[in-house]
Amino acid sequence: MEAIQQTIMYFHKGGLVMWPLLFCSIAVIAIAIERFLFYKTEDSGQVFAANYCSLLREDNKAEAFKLAEESNGECAKIVADAAKITEGREQQKAFLESQAGIFIAKLKNKLDYLAIIVTMSPLLGLLGTIVGMIGAFSIFNLESGAPIAITGGIGEALIATATGLCVAILSLCAHSYFAHRMDNMITDMEQCFSALLEAETRSGK
Repeated sequence: MEAIQQTIMYFHKGGLVMWPLLFCSIAVIAIAIERFLFYKTEDSGQVFAANYCSLLREDNKAEAFKLAEESNGECAKIVADAAKITEGREQQKAFLESQAGIFIAKLKNKLDYLAIIVTMSPLLGLLGTIVGMIGAFSIFNLESGAPIAITGGIGEALIATATGLCVAILSLCAHSYFAHRMDNMITDMEQCFSALLEAETRSGK
C-alpha cells in the first residue's frame, strides 16, 4: 500500500507530461499482449517447418499434406491450401507469394507503434524535466532564498526523464522480441514454400 502511495506521489511530482507517458506505457502493455496472443495463434512453429520440409525432401507429399492439414498456424494453412492447387507450379508460386505478403503485413501490424513509443517516450521525459527545471530556477524560488527548493525541484523534474526512459526500455524490449519472432516465422515460412515448390518441380508440374 505504501509503495502504491509513493508511486502516485512521484507521478504527480513528475508534472503533466506523466499523463502521456502513462498512456504510452498502457499502450505498450496492450500491444504486447495482443501481439503475443496473435503470434502464438498464427505461428506454426519451427518443429512443423522442419518436419514438413523433411517429408517433402523424402518425396512423401501425402504425409506432408496431412501434417499441414492437421497443424495450426498460418504457414501450415497456406502450404495446405497451396498443395490443393492443380494448375501447376507457377500458380502455386503466385499463390504463396500473395499469401506471404498478406501474412507478413499482419505480423508487422502495430509494431510501428512500439517503435514510435521508443523514440517519443524519452523526448516526453526530457520535456517534462526541462519544464520542471525552468520552474525550479524561476525567480520565485530565487527570491525565497531557499536553495533546497531549487535542488528539490530539479530532483522532481528528473522523475519525468526516468519514467520516459523506463517506458522506452519496455517498448524496445517488446519490439525487439516480436521483431525477432517475426523473422523466425518468416524464415520458417520461406523454407516451407521452397520445399513445396521444389517438390512440385521434381514431380514435373
